[in-house]
Amino acid sequence: MGFHSFESPYDWSRIDPYRRRAEQCTGGLVDLSVGSPVDSVPRSVKEALAAAADDGQARGYPKTAGDAPLRQAAADWFRHRRRVDLDALGADLVLTVGSKEAVALMASLLHLGPGDRVVQPTVSYPTYAIGTQLAGAQVTTVDDPVDTDSWVNLPGVRAIWINSPGNPSGRIIGRAGLAKIVRAARSIGVTVLSDECYALLDWSGPAQTGRDAQIPASPCILESEVCGGDASGILCLYSMSKQSNMAGYRAALVAGDARLVEAMTAYRKQMGLIVPGPVQRAMRAALEDGEAVMAQRGVYASRLHALAEALRSYGYDAVMPQGGLYIWAQARSGDCWADMADLSRLGILASPGEFYGDGHYLRFSSTITDEQLELALGRLRSAA
Repeated sequence: MGFHSFESPYDWSRIDPYRRRAEQCTGGLVDLSVGSPVDSVPRSVKEALAAAADDGQARGYPKTAGDAPLRQAAADWFRHRRRVDLDALGADLVLTVGSKEAVALMASLLHLGPGDRVVQPTVSYPTYAIGTQLAGAQVTTVDDPVDTDSWVNLPGVRAIWINSPGNPSGRIIGRAGLAKIVRAARSIGVTVLSDECYALLDWSGPAQTGRDAQIPASPCILESEVCGGDASGILCLYSMSKQSNMAGYRAALVAGDARLVEAMTAYRKQMGLIVPGPVQRAMRAALEDGEAVMAQRGVYASRLHALAEALRSYGYDAVMPQGGLYIWAQARSGDCWADMADLSRLGILASPGEFYGDGHYLRFSSTITDEQLELALGRLRSAA
C-alpha cells in the first residue's frame, strides 16, 4: 500500500502574506479562514474524559473497533439521529483517528491504485483528492455527483466521494439524489464514500427550539429509503469535531458495508490506528449529549446569519448555507486572491476558493469567538 506522491493547491503557507497584512490592522487579525472550533467542549465530554484517565482502556490497549458501550452508543445515535438501523442493514463500524485520517487513507484501504479512478465533486474538501493520489489512483472531478451520467460510464471508476452538507458550499443532497447515486454506483460496482461530518448542522428546515426539540439532521446515505435496506458498497463517515468542538480529540468513525469495515479494521489494528481509550469514553458522551449539540447549533446559526448579513452589506452575494459551518461566496473581484488582498486591509482573513476547486469564490468560517465576530461585522459594515 506504499504511498504515491501528491500535489494540491491546499497549502496554507500561501495565505501567510495576507495573514501578516491583516495582523497589522488596528485591533488585529480576524481569522475566518480555518474551520477549527473555538467554543468549549461540552461538560459531559470533559467529565467522561477525566473519569476514564486511569481506567482499563487507558492503562491497557483499547479496542480498534471501539469498546462495547461506545459501539452501542454509536448504533443508538445512528438510529435516533440519522434514521439508520445498522444491524438491519448488515452494517458495521470502526473508529478513526479523526475524519481526515480516514479520508486520506480511504483509497489505500480500499486497495485502489494505478488504473483506478475515484470521482469527487469539483468543489470539495481537498483531502479527497490527496487521499486518491496517495494511493496512486486517478482523481476525476464532476460538478454534481447527482448527475450520474457525468461519471457512471467512465472507465476504471472504483469509488465516488460525496459530502453532504458539503464543505465548502454547504449544499445538502436530498434523499432522491443520494438514492440515485447509490443505484448508479451499484450498477457498475463502485463504492460510495459519504462524508457526513456536518450532518447535525442542517439549516435547510425551520429552526427548532424548546426542551423537546429534535436535532435536525441531513439525509444519511445509510437510510433504508436511500440504500434499499442494504449497506453493501456504502461507507459513511462522521466526526465529533463539529458537533461537539472535539477536533483536538481526533474522534470519528466509519460505518457501513460490514465486509469493507472488517477489512479496514484488520489493517487499522496492525497499523496502530486506534482511538485512545479515554477518548472513546468521551466520544460516547458526545454521542449521547443531544442538549449540548442543540446549544452549539444555536451558536453557529446565529454567527452564520450575522456573518452573511455583514458580507452582503460589503457587497458579497452571501446567503445562509443549507448546512455546515461556512459561507461560500463569489469573489467581488472575480478572483479569490484579489479579494484576499482586499479583505486583509480590513484585518480579515478568508480562505481562498482555489483551495476547494474554484478560484472565483471565498470561504468564510463561523468558527470564531463572538468577540472576533463582532469585530469582523463592524469592519465589514463600516467599509461598506
